[in-house]
Amino acid sequence: MGSGRTLKFALCEVLQFAGLCVPLFIVMQRFAIIVANIKTSARPPGDGNTAYWLIVATSIAYVTSTALLVWVPMKYMVFMKKKFLIGRKKWRPVALVYVILSTLPCFAFLIASSEVQINNNIKQDTFTELPVSLVLFSLICIDIVERIRHCRLTGQANELERDADIPSTVLTHVEQVTPITPIPPAGPAPAVPGPAVPAPAAPAPAGPAPAAAAPAPAVAGQPNVRDQNGAGARPEINGTVPGIPGNPGRPFSISGLSSRSASTTAYRISPYAYTGPLRFLCASDARADVFVDSFMFWMDTVEMVRVAGHPSVYYSGWVFPIYIFSYLSCLRLMVMPHSPLLSSLGVVLQDLPFLFVRIGLIAFFGFVTPLLYLMKNLLVCLAFVYFNFMTKLRVFNTERMFF
Repeated sequence: MGSGRTLKFALCEVLQFAGLCVPLFIVMQRFAIIVANIKTSARPPGDGNTAYWLIVATSIAYVTSTALLVWVPMKYMVFMKKKFLIGRKKWRPVALVYVILSTLPCFAFLIASSEVQINNNIKQDTFTELPVSLVLFSLICIDIVERIRHCRLTGQANELERDADIPSTVLTHVEQVTPITPIPPAGPAPAVPGPAVPAPAAPAPAGPAPAAAAPAPAVAGQPNVRDQNGAGARPEINGTVPGIPGNPGRPFSISGLSSRSASTTAYRISPYAYTGPLRFLCASDARADVFVDSFMFWMDTVEMVRVAGHPSVYYSGWVFPIYIFSYLSCLRLMVMPHSPLLSSLGVVLQDLPFLFVRIGLIAFFGFVTPLLYLMKNLLVCLAFVYFNFMTKLRVFNTERMFF
């Protein structure tokens, strides 16, 4: 058991350190080739070989210094569980340091490569697949390792604790439900016209008991009073239905609308559980879902960075807003996946800036980016503003409107 944990620890550390170093080395090496070719083709020609090795040596010195002065001390403090780093468990210091030390220099050299080629009237390298296939892929790997390293890699996951063990960026299927105890009818009078059904006689108590005040009888034709937990037949504000027929005393809720992890004993399990010979088609494990969630979380940023690889876009001034706003989108990695800040950060750092950038790209360069992502940014921004702010207005916050 100890050797297995040690092996997993070593594997995670090697993967994270490789994700920190490899993108920097490759991007700076490609930038060094561009500078060397420009030096060689200049009039009079310069020493391209010296410029190439100077940039390569600078990249090695940068990676070595950051690893010794920042990465290793930060890792030590995280593993020693320093309270100022992991006390509240609402942010990920390793992911933040990675975005600052690796992703930021890579994007900076990609912008510098574009400007160097534009200023010297050459079109040599647009880094077509490098930003997406290497830089962002390393970022996704860091995200996956950070989320899965605290989980067992062998055995089956506990279904009741799958959402509590692994924080997810998508909507969950297990959510906490407060148990509600239904109250029996207050009086013997029937609520509808017709003959009254006599209630069964209650057994006599074993000993003397003080007399209790009799409850007030119910009035026929009027709705029942609400119970002690606030459950009733009337829909509440903004479409919350406290109870459904056939399941009295249990609040109605839509599976997946709660992104908070369930950590108590009251759970509502998703009804999509099948038995039979084809139940293997419904196989699901939270550890495997981490990979899907991480890639889906970064698809919008991947598409935005991919647009910068078009020659018409790369050799223009639009490369600046693309890489700047893409880097701001990467800052979402520092927040825990289940944090309530993630929704607002996604709109402020990604969807709203990407919306205006994509409108400008389509206006100047045509359909270099699909309209699907433009509509995604627009609808996400509108939905965020409507459901978080406009529904608080009186015209949208009425009990008579139930959709």
